Amino acid sequence: MFTHFSQEEKEVQYPKDRKLYIRSKPVVFVIIGIALLVTVGVAWLQYLTFGLPRDPSAALLSATEASVKGFPLWLIFCHWINFFFLMILIRSGLSILFDHPRLYFNEGSKPGTEWLKFTPIEVPKDELWTAKDDARYISPLLGLPGYRHTVGIARGWHFIHVPFFVLNGLIFVMLLFATDQWLRLVPTSFQIIPDAWNVFVHYATFNMPLEPNGFYHYNALQQLAYFGVIFILAPVAMLSGMSMSPAIESRFHWLPKLFGNRQGARSIHFLVMLAYAVFVIVHVSMVAATGLVRNMNHITLGTDNPSSNTGLFIGIGILLFTIGFFVYAHWVSWRRPRWVQRTSAFINGNLWYFTINKLKPKPYYKKEDISPFFWPNGKLPTSEEWKNLAKNQFKDYKLKISGLVENPVELSLEELKKLGKEQNITMHHCIQGWSGVAEWGGLPLKAIANLVKPHPTATTVVFYSFGEGLYGGVYYDTHTLDNCLKPGSILAWEMNYEPLSVVYGAPLRLRVENQLGYKMVKWIESIEFVETPKTVGKGYGGKNEDDEFFDLLANT
Repeated sequence: MFTHFSQEEKEVQYPKDRKLYIRSKPVVFVIIGIALLVTVGVAWLQYLTFGLPRDPSAALLSATEASVKGFPLWLIFCHWINFFFLMILIRSGLSILFDHPRLYFNEGSKPGTEWLKFTPIEVPKDELWTAKDDARYISPLLGLPGYRHTVGIARGWHFIHVPFFVLNGLIFVMLLFATDQWLRLVPTSFQIIPDAWNVFVHYATFNMPLEPNGFYHYNALQQLAYFGVIFILAPVAMLSGMSMSPAIESRFHWLPKLFGNRQGARSIHFLVMLAYAVFVIVHVSMVAATGLVRNMNHITLGTDNPSSNTGLFIGIGILLFTIGFFVYAHWVSWRRPRWVQRTSAFINGNLWYFTINKLKPKPYYKKEDISPFFWPNGKLPTSEEWKNLAKNQFKDYKLKISGLVENPVELSLEELKKLGKEQNITMHHCIQGWSGVAEWGGLPLKAIANLVKPHPTATTVVFYSFGEGLYGGVYYDTHTLDNCLKPGSILAWEMNYEPLSVVYGAPLRLRVENQLGYKMVKWIESIEFVETPKTVGKGYGGKNEDDEFFDLLANT
């Protein structure tokens, strides 16, 4: 659909196996079964033993007793804006999820420990299987933009809209408490708990309770559901999303602990998305079942008219507009992907630069926190130069450092090691979603800067790899000089107290702890100090930024 790929891109985007696959641990079914037993099961037991409980909605049928009547225009606008943004976030979030289609509650993302996965692949033990190999295809009908390895564009759509989703929510909450509309949503008595249970028993046993007119009253279960979506799901979504940010996690290690760990936050983020999706389905179904025309007039026109179809037509129009936007967004994703990348950079790049990018990483992890498994990623270099160096244990390797510096140098590994060593145990955050804790030993980039003395005009450091990008060409990435000088930023020749292996980036790999993993260039060949990233490659700051539309600043 409106998509053109080169032959090389087609081989990536259209894998042979494009089936949707879902599998979970048996314990998940046990938990779901227990949850159903203690809710629906208990409701049926009560119904069969004692009959239907008192219907608390009977007391809400009188419109004249309503303390709050109707829906103001600000609430109507916030409602539909929230719906539009939520659909974008769910669809783009699914595309992001499928680039690492496994969910865990442990820190190290070891295959086989996931509680839910969307891939039939069992990671082979007799061959190199990278995190990129493990990515899964998702249909564009489900995900935005869909296909495979489109996490860069998906993140673009996701983060373009996150600030506005949050802003819309904040405006809604402020106006809610600035008016009397909060009385509709915020429980003021614990009586709402037994009342909500009584309503639930009616629904669970297929006995429709009396339905109050939503223009004046919500039933107790409805009120609790709305309260939970606004005041529980939304904050949990924001906090779990923030917990996956390397810039935030490396400074505020306590935040992911609210969810157990970083992968726990990712799993909770997914479950919140699932809860939103279930809520929307149930909510729309109940709107239709309890008087579609009247309810649509409530939430589009702010009137209580059961006979006019105007509100229904407006609602259908909003739905068609949303569908049309997704068709347009798909077209933009593949015909104008730079627009997505640049817009995200303008909104989020600037937002992150002036906020979380200023945070300095702090040490936290200990030796016992090191992950037993660490996903490999990236293509092993195929250049003969690197292969020959590897055969000789990189004894003939020379790191070239040049560009806008007073003292360009070429240094062997032994010479680098004589300049000093720093050891850090840190968490690696991959853009695909997996994480792992490892020890890294190497030379602080601050020592490199002190040695070569960058010119005042040098604001950017380029790290070139012996390896290649997904679609070929020399892999490289850039960092601001400021980030290179932050604590924990090193050229590592050691991983987990052993010499760095070829799989993980020998002879040298980069660590800049407030950035995502694709910025940590492996198999480093040379370093160059430049004035701006626009003068390197295609001008977007890195190989993945050039070819896969990743973020230049990767704080989250």
